[in-house]
Amino acid sequence: MGIVRSINESNITGFILLGFSDHPQLQKILFGIILILYLLTIFGNTAIILVSRLETKLHTPMYFFLSHLSFLDLCFTSSVIPQLLVNLWFPRKIITYGGCVVQLYVSLALGSTECVLLAVMSYDRYVAVCRPLHYTVLMHPRLCMTLASIAWLSGVATTLVQSTLTLQLPFCGHRQVDHFICEVPVLIRLACVDTTFNEAELFVASILFLIVPVSFILVSYGYIAQAVLRIKSTSGRQKAFGTCS
Repeated sequence: MGIVRSINESNITGFILLGFSDHPQLQKILFGIILILYLLTIFGNTAIILVSRLETKLHTPMYFFLSHLSFLDLCFTSSVIPQLLVNLWFPRKIITYGGCVVQLYVSLALGSTECVLLAVMSYDRYVAVCRPLHYTVLMHPRLCMTLASIAWLSGVATTLVQSTLTLQLPFCGHRQVDHFICEVPVLIRLACVDTTFNEAELFVASILFLIVPVSFILVSYGYIAQAVLRIKSTSGRQKAFGTCS
């Protein structure tokens, strides 16, 4: 059994990304739509990065984080979309094992980083709206750099753990990935051993990088909404008082 399994594993030179194989009539249409959106993404994010860097008036915490977010989106889409376009245009849906590994590490790192960075940006907006007089003191350049570094390092750390644990699983010759990219959940389903530990680790990571940031964002914008409504209410009362007087 051990010899057979090693032979099967050695035969895995790549994966078959099933993606949209069930809808061949839509593949060329999807190719055109996704290509246009990809080009717009490249143009838009590149423009944001250049303007944020070249325009000195935009050297603020908000545009600092926005440029990081644009760079993340640019890299994330570039790690996924080119392979997707190739699979949509050509009949062969194969991605090499090395390409799958690179896509797994890069996309997971960038996706996790983006979740944390969005939470950081919501905190920046909370301070700007709810504590405007202390904004320059609280959001100083060193803190902004630290928060951005934490977002990047957390994304790298989680991909080193999750991706490495996933790639250590024996796939036993299974090559068909029921997705259009290589990511942790679909690769775990290809394993021929007990994946309870991997699924538990994935669940914990999902809470840390999805539930926690989303909750933080909702709370931050909840406070922002309250502050804006309070300002409008105060402005309305002042106008009413002025009219009556």
